[in-house]
Amino acid sequence: MKDKLLKICSSIPADYCEVRVHEGSSTSVDYAGKELDDIGERTGLGGCVRVLKNGGWGFATFNDLSLLENYAKLALEQAELVGGEAFELAPAEPHTSLYRSPVELDPASVPLADKQQLCHGYNEILLASKSIRTSVVRYRDSHTTWRFANSEGTYTEQEYVFCGVMVAAVAVDGANIQRAYESTGDLRGYGNVRNKEEECERVKKRALDLLQAKPIEAGTYTIIVDPKLCGLFVHEAFGHLSESDHVYENPRLLEIMQPGRRFGEDFLNIVDDGSLAGEAGFIAFDSEGVPGQRTPLIENGVLVGRLHNRETAARMDEQPTGNARAISYDFPPIVRMTNTFMEPGEWSFDEMLQDTEDGIYAIGMLGGQTNMEMFTFSAEEAYRIRNGKLTEKVREVVLTGNVFKTLASIDAVGNDLRLHGGLGGCGKGGQSPLRVADGGPHCRIRNVVIGGR
Repeated sequence: MKDKLLKICSSIPADYCEVRVHEGSSTSVDYAGKELDDIGERTGLGGCVRVLKNGGWGFATFNDLSLLENYAKLALEQAELVGGEAFELAPAEPHTSLYRSPVELDPASVPLADKQQLCHGYNEILLASKSIRTSVVRYRDSHTTWRFANSEGTYTEQEYVFCGVMVAAVAVDGANIQRAYESTGDLRGYGNVRNKEEECERVKKRALDLLQAKPIEAGTYTIIVDPKLCGLFVHEAFGHLSESDHVYENPRLLEIMQPGRRFGEDFLNIVDDGSLAGEAGFIAFDSEGVPGQRTPLIENGVLVGRLHNRETAARMDEQPTGNARAISYDFPPIVRMTNTFMEPGEWSFDEMLQDTEDGIYAIGMLGGQTNMEMFTFSAEEAYRIRNGKLTEKVREVVLTGNVFKTLASIDAVGNDLRLHGGLGGCGKGGQSPLRVADGGPHCRIRNVVIGGR
């Protein structure tokens, strides 16, 4: 296939041409309450061709490889019709590379019945309490081979094995409805989803305990956030602002996101790193054949980098960072994160807690939204901090604010970095879910506005 793809790319009279072919299989098992809602195994094969000519992009998808040349010509016609401001892609060294995702236990070797029984057991644990009104258990695995070739002579072939599970419980007491969940997913294999019985017990207990928790009073608080909530903040509130297709199209954001601008104290460091093998966001190469790599975004409190594909890098006179990603052959690649996280500092969690006279310890996340630099996030659970100790459990802790003011208000960063993958993934430009990971250590933020009662 390598020779065929490279021949097609080189034969198209365009400024640039690339072909991607995706082949894969997947398994899903879904429980909703007591019912087995879905179970199945699926396979798929398809590809796409993308052509740049005189500043215009053409894009065509196909499922029949024998017609690839016809679709390449179709993409060329589209590019010629679109046209636009002519530009060159940022240079990328041509190469030929193969990558195979190593796993200790390939989920493809595990019978479907065993996967169903695993999920059934987790579901039984969640439903063991009468106060748990319903539950959700979702299992996913996939084996995907991506082949890529372009008119510059690059050819890459990558195989990835993803496996993950999500469990959730909804506890009800009259009109009081509370939920808790846990999700894990990465490229380490089937062992990642086994032996989660204790996690299921903890999820059930969190949901039940939240029924007894009192709503937090609205106000401004000192907040310690756990690694999961730290990761959500880094990914959603800051990471998306670092994606250069957002930046160069928005004059206001371009003015804000200028390298050299200080956003926090010297101990604040945020990176995107696609080279972390095993993590959910690992990529050997992005969807343009550029190697996955570590890209510092904030270093010693100062903005030092942005995330690029080859087009945005050229338009902004910077270097590609290996962040061109597409979830499947149905989509052209756009600028996306990989593994995005805050790097660890020097504080232990106990030191941070003891140094906090009054505040809130916010754990996990139930979701949120962002609008440019403004954000709103809901913690899954939380505790009041009084005199350096955790006291009563509270709920309905909703953090709101401006991402840049919040970064400047971080005054302590923990030494306990953790990364989290999962089944949900990231969404952007109609492409979801993209496998990513995010995380950080515990960190403390002053003067955070908390919505409540």
